[in-house]
Amino acid sequence: MMSRELAWRVFAAEFSSSRLELKGEGDKAPSHLVTPLGAMINRLFVVGVLTDVDNIGTGEEPLWRARIQDPTGTFYLSSGQYQPEATAALAKIQPPKFVAVVGKARTYSPEEGTMYVSIRPEKVQVVDITTRDHWVLETSKATLRRIDGMEEARDMSPPSAEELVKLGYGPALAGGVIRAMEHYGNVDLDRYRHMVSDALKFLLPEQSGPEVPEEVSDIPEEIDEEDADEAVSVDKEKLVLGIIERMDKTGKGASWDDIVSEAGKANIERDELDDVTNSLLDKGLVYEPALGRMKII
Repeated sequence: MMSRELAWRVFAAEFSSSRLELKGEGDKAPSHLVTPLGAMINRLFVVGVLTDVDNIGTGEEPLWRARIQDPTGTFYLSSGQYQPEATAALAKIQPPKFVAVVGKARTYSPEEGTMYVSIRPEKVQVVDITTRDHWVLETSKATLRRIDGMEEARDMSPPSAEELVKLGYGPALAGGVIRAMEHYGNVDLDRYRHMVSDALKFLLPEQSGPEVPEEVSDIPEEIDEEDADEAVSVDKEKLVLGIIERMDKTGKGASWDDIVSEAGKANIERDELDDVTNSLLDKGLVYEPALGRMKII
């Protein structure tokens, strides 16, 4: 009897960068998606903000497409009649909502050299922000563990899964690290370290919406330049959030043109507004319900 596959914890940025699929041999043998850091994913567990959900099928044969945003990017979901529990759940959830998803990795290759990855969910459940924060912490730990495994393997000559196991890494991760090195080559590990660092910033109290001084000039003189820049950034994010909320008069999101116009009145130039809104999107504080519209989560 086959054991149930481990549900890996990976951030969207790592998952969406995966381009190596190992096909299982036999009718029931599982396939695995190997990430650049060596996660051998058949099943995965993710938590984030469900921002969009659409039935592109019919009432009799629904096919739900959904997007879930985590601190690093977006997961794409596809659920139909063969995933009855997840499909029924998606039909009832009105985004935006924090959700937890357990599902299987799926790939689509429309042409040679091109691969898109998505999740076929087995279970979808609405959760709270505490669950999301716990997932971010645990996924950060798991990601750093994979980074450490890659560094250990790079110091070996030749790299060996057996040696990684002796160092305390699980067989699945050890084998995945070697496979990843063979396929992806010299992965930029600093990129993933920065990704984890940025994700962990979501757990800081100030990301929840701190009180901001009425004027930027109220920042104490002893604060250093970097901290001052960060305080100004938070101030402008609060300002733009207020604009989005005020301009969302229909409940369907604020028009981008209205946001640009109002931001201009507050002396926020277009380039700076792009940076601020991108930061708000990355933090999961806003989302785009439709092209050209932005809404607070």
